[in-house]
Amino acid sequence: MSRNQNYYDFLQKASLYDLLANYYKYINPSSHIAYYQKHLQYMNLAAQMMRTQPMPNQQDSNLSGKVRFIHASIDAPNVDIYIDGIRILKDFSHKDVSNYLSLPVGKHQVDIYPSGNMVSTVLSRKIMIEHGKHYTFIPSGHVKNMKWLALEDDPRVPIGGTKIRFIHLSPDAPALDIAVKDRDVIFSNISYRKYTSFLGLHPMTVDLEARIAGSTNVALPIPQLQLMPNKAYSILIIGSITSEPGLEVVIINN
Repeated sequence: MSRNQNYYDFLQKASLYDLLANYYKYINPSSHIAYYQKHLQYMNLAAQMMRTQPMPNQQDSNLSGKVRFIHASIDAPNVDIYIDGIRILKDFSHKDVSNYLSLPVGKHQVDIYPSGNMVSTVLSRKIMIEHGKHYTFIPSGHVKNMKWLALEDDPRVPIGGTKIRFIHLSPDAPALDIAVKDRDVIFSNISYRKYTSFLGLHPMTVDLEARIAGSTNVALPIPQLQLMPNKAYSILIIGSITSEPGLEVVIINN
């Protein structure tokens, strides 16, 4: 049997035992524990193979993309994030932003669990990585109805220039306009889980504001935003417009 087949067999068995453990969780606690231990056993075997051998879907070690994660769920606990059964982020908390991680081209499985608890995921998705591309993956919304936003990043900036984009991640906020303070709108009608294209600018420090779309009502001031040369900025609007935590921005540069 090939190494690749062994790896996938380990993951399939781990998944099967996870299902059985969940089924018996409230029916038969002893069976739940036994199956959960089997689940962990096969996850560990797959993890050991990942650490000591090339990833199974890696066709060429020089073909890879980059991924990063942002925890934007308004009420989710800290989480652990796994890729292909390997934990790559531990105790990842609200507003945390990971560094970029290189992944081989091809399909990968992402599973997000409450921190320290691999019994059931809060979100699972398959991702496709293309060579040379950068991706940002953002779990957002409420934990009971968590959504996944996948963005393709473009870190390239003309020499001496800068650029920005905005991402609306507040689940109870209406559509928003982004404007220069007391002046013109630069991005209009951004609804929840939508994002703008990048806007190229000269480096500057500027006062912006997020307004209720189509009005002059300011939902969130964004004062003294510093846009430095040779940087690409993604500006996330997160939190709640009606409760805690309130609206705020998370500013990320590439």
